[in-house]
Amino acid sequence: MSLARGVSWAGFGHCLPERQVGNAEIERDMGLPDDWIESRTGIRTRHYAAADQALSDLAVPAGAMALRGAGASPEEVGLLLLATSTPDHLLPPTAPLVAHRLGLGCGAVDLAGACAGFLHALTLGAGHVRLTGKSVLVIAANLLSRRIDLSEVASRVLFADAAGAVLLRPSDDPTRGPRAVVLRSDGAGYDHIRIERGGSRLPFTASGAGGLTMRMPDGRTVFARAVEGMAGSARQALAEAGIEATDVATWLPHQANRRIVEKVGQKVGLQAADWLGTLSLHGNSSAATMPLALSWHLAEGRGLRPGPVLMSAFGAGLIWGAVVWQP
Repeated sequence: MSLARGVSWAGFGHCLPERQVGNAEIERDMGLPDDWIESRTGIRTRHYAAADQALSDLAVPAGAMALRGAGASPEEVGLLLLATSTPDHLLPPTAPLVAHRLGLGCGAVDLAGACAGFLHALTLGAGHVRLTGKSVLVIAANLLSRRIDLSEVASRVLFADAAGAVLLRPSDDPTRGPRAVVLRSDGAGYDHIRIERGGSRLPFTASGAGGLTMRMPDGRTVFARAVEGMAGSARQALAEAGIEATDVATWLPHQANRRIVEKVGQKVGLQAADWLGTLSLHGNSSAATMPLALSWHLAEGRGLRPGPVLMSAFGAGLIWGAVVWQP
């Protein structure tokens, strides 16, 4: 391993399904007052995949855009990491299919890290770049519209479909890449966000129906744990990187909902940083929100401010963490 090898963000990509669903449609269907959703979540619209689209149909274009933006050849990519909670199938993993459709023959594996999946994939990918000197394609994608209970407000107003991608490339500058990584979990909160049926505990063949949609029985507890986890891990990552919150140029949080993002930003003291996100336009697509925000921002011609990027996420499991990254 070369610890003197840096890691750069070399290319970015994203993919959004064509169908756009505004708040008015959901508020009408559920009998909610006008502007109820935006006032509580900060979301105005979100995208849903078509009936004939699978997870890989979003992941492939996002990955292709990142490879194209970096001018990357298939031979330089040593690993593809796909962060998703909604793969094409439970078996086989979806990442090898995505790699094949992208013309890659590298290693490829799915990571089921829920809303913190991109953060974990980015960390593991950076380690692989430093170890091997090969590029790593990190893709985060979800089709959460397939796991929404249309009668349940909490999930229907938040969740969406999207994919985002980042190509990690080795750099001769050892200061580039992760400066601090803090990853945490608490399995005591395992049941706070769940899809009950489909695993070995309660397989599809078990008696009874239902259990195939996302459930969050205690939203207040999840909200409090998310704020606590994201803020605490962010403070620790900043301390390990040897910087203050005022040194952060860009903050890239998981786009859960506006209230969580605002509370975490205030608690950590990130008022001077650029807050990167597309929550109002694209909703919560779990792990995909962070690379989507990066790619969307840069595709609009807006570069990142010079300086450290702080990334924060919290997801089902419970798992959370923060990364300080030097672009």
